[in-house]
Formats: sequence, structure tokens, C-alpha cells
Amino acid sequence: MNRFTLTVSAAIARVTESALGPYQSAMIRIGFSGTWLLFLLREFIHRGELYGPDGPWGFDLARQLVDSNGAFTLLLWSDGRVWFEAVYALALLASAALLVGWRTRTMSVLFMVGVLSLQNRSVFMGDGGDNVLHLMAVYLVFTRCGRVWSLDARRERRAAEARARGERVTDRVGPVLWVVLGAVLVVLTGTGGLDGDPTVPVLLWVVWASLGVWWAVGRWARSDQPRILLDVIGNILHNGALVVIMAEACLIYATAGWYKIQGSRWQDGTAAYYPLQLDYFSPWPFLGDLLTSSGTMVMLVTYGTVLVQVAFPFTLFNRRVKNVLLAVMMLEHAAIAVILGLPFFSLAMIAADAVFLPTTFLRRLGRWTARARVLVFARNGGRDAVATVPEQRSPQSPQPTHVGFEA
Repeated sequence: MNRFTLTVSAAIARVTESALGPYQSAMIRIGFSGTWLLFLLREFIHRGELYGPDGPWGFDLARQLVDSNGAFTLLLWSDGRVWFEAVYALALLASAALLVGWRTRTMSVLFMVGVLSLQNRSVFMGDGGDNVLHLMAVYLVFTRCGRVWSLDARRERRAAEARARGERVTDRVGPVLWVVLGAVLVVLTGTGGLDGDPTVPVLLWVVWASLGVWWAVGRWARSDQPRILLDVIGNILHNGALVVIMAEACLIYATAGWYKIQGSRWQDGTAAYYPLQLDYFSPWPFLGDLLTSSGTMVMLVTYGTVLVQVAFPFTLFNRRVKNVLLAVMMLEHAAIAVILGLPFFSLAMIAADAVFLPTTFLRRLGRWTARARVLVFARNGGRDAVATVPEQRSPQSPQPTHVGFEA
């Protein structure tokens, strides 16, 4: 009984004392914000046809659909060109800011608003990758995904160094953002702009109020207890969201694999042949012809895809097998991006897979990136490049965690 109690206590302490998987959550942040940003930039010249007033899915049709399903979108407040351009610009800026980790919590909310607004305006324009991005944009709001590899982490480190020297650190940007966004929420709520399904509006208000409470506690609390309590709540939300993301990725693969098993073309080993014969999925026809020229290759790709997707959720209990299948799935998605011409679907799935990457590999990747940056700056004549690169393990950096799957 004592051993069971100690085990439960240790588990509770692990969940509440720290935000697990800081490197994995940073990869998810970078992966999904980068995918959405690249998509918006690539489709910039077609934005009006995809999500705006020039599209075949007109304003009235979109309003009828949203009235029936309660989906959240800013684009149905007005059918004017100026409003559409403003929302599209918001989605671009929020994606870029989240990518670099600037004011991560606020930008994750604006990122979610941008994703939901554009995708719910024209629901028939997306694919499986858009569905994954749609879900992950909501989950990211609950994560503390800016603790490493972000401008927020650098600002926190510099603030801690300044406080250690006895300097006073004042954050002016955060309160200004909070006041401005709060005023926007008040106006939108008062004018009925947030009417409809209450889920997203309630989430916006809760996050806004939470940021205000966090700032007030950090500024005026006389003891550490209120801040510790807020840290515990934030860690629980982060860890819970990380588990949901992992479960979502497993569910996607398991569902896809089991549905494939039921298809006759997947059973006879020919399913991979047919998409490669469609012009829509053949940006490089010679690659498709090369792959389909061998019946054995087609059979191996078909059966291999099903096997990997069905088996992956069960491999999480064995880190070595999991790492091998994870590499295979990422390579498969990279091949889909090139051969079938689905780069953003593949990027979205690779970003979702990143939650399972080993912490030691991600930390090593961070060191490689830092060294590459030093070399680039040095070649460009940056004399202070080496001196300005932060250390990989500062006193404020989180300790390595593995989210239950050790490297």
C-alpha cells in the first residue's frame, strides 16, 4: 500500500510540478504555425477565391452553414474586401509571431482565431491536413509551448539575469496587448459579434482573464503561494493538452489504418497504384511511373502503409520500435509531399508526429541549429555572433523530459 501511495504521489508531483515535453511542444508550435504560414503565403494571390468574396462558396451560403453548425469565424461579420484583408493579415501575423515564439500565449489565441476564421468560412476548401491543423490550433492554446526555442524564453532568461544583477525589470508590451485585446472583446461582445456557439468566445474570455490574473499576481502578490498555484494550474493544462495531442495523433493513424484494412484494394495490395495515375496527384509524373512500374513495390508500399498506421499506437510502449516507426512515417509523409503533391498535408502530419520525438534528439537538433546559426553569422562578418548565441542549458531552461517515452 505504501508503494502504491508513493507511486501515485510521484505521478501527481510529476504532472503538477513541471510542464512536460517542452521541446516536443515547441516543435508542435513551430510545425503547425510554420505550416499555416507557408500555406497562407503560397495562396496569397488566390486568397480571395479560397476564403474571400471572390470564392464560389458565397457569403450567404457560408452564413447558412455557420448558422446551422455554430462554427466560429470572423469573416461572416462583413462581406467587404477590407474586412477580409484585415482578417487574412491577422492570420499571417499571428502565425509568424507564434513561429518565433513572441508573446506565445496571446499569439496562440490569435493563431487559433485566424485558423478557425478562414477554414470555417470555406469548409470545402480543406483536406485532412487542414482538419489536423484545425484541432491542433485549439489544443495549442492550452500548452506552454514557448518555454524553449522562442523569443519568450530569451526574454525570460535576460530578465532573470537582470534581476540577478539587482535591476528592475518592467514589461510594458504585455499589459498594452492585454488592454487592447480586452477592449476588442468588450466591443465584440457588446455588439453581438460573438453570438452563436459560446465555446470559442468563452475560451477567449477565460484566457484573457487568466493572463490578467497572472500579471497581477506576479506584480502584487506578497508571497510565492499564488504564483505557485497558477504554475500548477498551467502545468496541469499543458500536460493534459499534450496527452490529448498524443491521443489525437494515435487516433488518426489507428482509424486510417483500420479503415484501410476493410478496403478491397488495400487487401489485394494495389491501393497505392491508383492515386499515382491521377493527374491531380501527379506533379512529377515520372516519379509516379517509376514507383508503379514494379508490382512488388506497389504491394510493399500498400501493405507497409497499413502495417505502420495500425501498429504505431501499440509501439509507444517500446521506445526503440516507436522511434523506428516514427522515422518511417515521417519519411512516408515526405514522400507523399513530393510524389503526390500534398506538401501542407504532409507538413501538418509531420508536425503532429513531432510530439513523439525523443527529447535527446530534439536537444541535439537545437545544438546543431545553434551551431549552424553561428557559422552563418560568422561567414557574414558577424563578429559578435558567437558571443550572442545563448547557452543551451541556462539556469532558467527546463530540465529534459520525455513525456513518457524516453529517448
